[in-house]
Amino acid sequence: MLILEKYFKLKENGTDVRTELVAGLTTFLTMAYIIFVNPSILGDAGMPKGAVFVATCIAAALGCLIMGLYANYPIAMAPGMGLNAYFAYVVVKGMGMPWEMALGAVFISGCLFLFVSVFKLREMIVNGIPHSIRTAITVGIGLFLGLISLKSAGIVVSSPETLVRVGDLHSAPTLLAIVGFFVIVALDRLKVKGAILIGILAVTVMSFFIAGNKFNGVVDMPPSLAPTLFKLDLMGAISVGLLNVVLVFFLVELFDATGTLMGVANRAGLLVNGKMERLNKALMADSTAILTGSLLGTSSTTAYIESAAGVQAGGRTGLTAVAVGVLFLACLFISPLAGVVPSYATAPALLYVSCLMLRELVDIDWSDTTESVPAAIAALTMPFTYSIALGVAFGFISYAVLKLLTGRVREVRPVIWAIACVFTFKFVYLGAG
Repeated sequence: MLILEKYFKLKENGTDVRTELVAGLTTFLTMAYIIFVNPSILGDAGMPKGAVFVATCIAAALGCLIMGLYANYPIAMAPGMGLNAYFAYVVVKGMGMPWEMALGAVFISGCLFLFVSVFKLREMIVNGIPHSIRTAITVGIGLFLGLISLKSAGIVVSSPETLVRVGDLHSAPTLLAIVGFFVIVALDRLKVKGAILIGILAVTVMSFFIAGNKFNGVVDMPPSLAPTLFKLDLMGAISVGLLNVVLVFFLVELFDATGTLMGVANRAGLLVNGKMERLNKALMADSTAILTGSLLGTSSTTAYIESAAGVQAGGRTGLTAVAVGVLFLACLFISPLAGVVPSYATAPALLYVSCLMLRELVDIDWSDTTESVPAAIAALTMPFTYSIALGVAFGFISYAVLKLLTGRVREVRPVIWAIACVFTFKFVYLGAG
């Protein structure tokens, strides 16, 4: 105990071992759904679900341990929602890029993230991109996740006449997904710890009796990681998706990580004069986790906003994150349970996460159309083009163009002009695919 006190500076941060461990358990329960959702999403991209399950648990554990032991913050990490959807449904299924190349793109984006962290360029990049566009990226990913979840639930299906239409609301999977969604929202509103996880497990249990799902047990030795371990294709990623794929991974990772870290630290009262004293360490932990995850075989690992639940429970140091990491390692032995979770059981969780992401809309200045319109374009085009990359591109280009046409060029930072020009060049000479 004395070693923990000295290493994590527990008394200095007004906490103790018991409080930190309870906070770690609280955070884990709120984000454990990722061990079911991530294999389901990446499995749609053709990746072996068993190996992805193991990669998810190990990547989350390593990310949490690095954040806790190196940066000493109560912030947990795991493969990010939104980024996994972009990986599976846009990069692999939409662009036809093999998942090995997509993992290579994740690795390269992690290298860029590490570079801007080491050389402290993050602040310059983040400050150079307007708040409206940063907000639009979060909202757009939320809308994109919403479309994917409604499709997985069978609520929305394709239609040659109207593009999309309502599905069969009488089918058992769709009904279970609807029930699961309301269960998750109600439990979360009632502040029940692990609401999302409970909802996923409840739908899974009901699926055995209603939808013909088969139970294969709970505990077993972990599946082999070999099918995804070190399978990334770096050269393929460089030759095919350096602009479209890597840039989007990098931008979303950068904004998501920075926003989450600052938000959780603020909730914990760990900001000094509005800044995180060890922000660079936290960002380096984040980027290291991205690199490690891509080598193991999963999409980008990032800080989780669910860490705020642990902070609410009293977590103030890295011991909270370490506790979460240990729990993720323990989950390696429940692969049979993860394997029987159907996509319509994880769809409600995706839909709820997407709903929460839409609340960022209130932060946009709707009175200034040179800010609000580019943000709306970016957010809307992500789900309607089924591409986060195109949404980001249209947002940057429209922002630059509208500022230029209204005589407000000085408001546009150089980084915006650079990204807008790069995307415009790509559309003109290389096409939008």
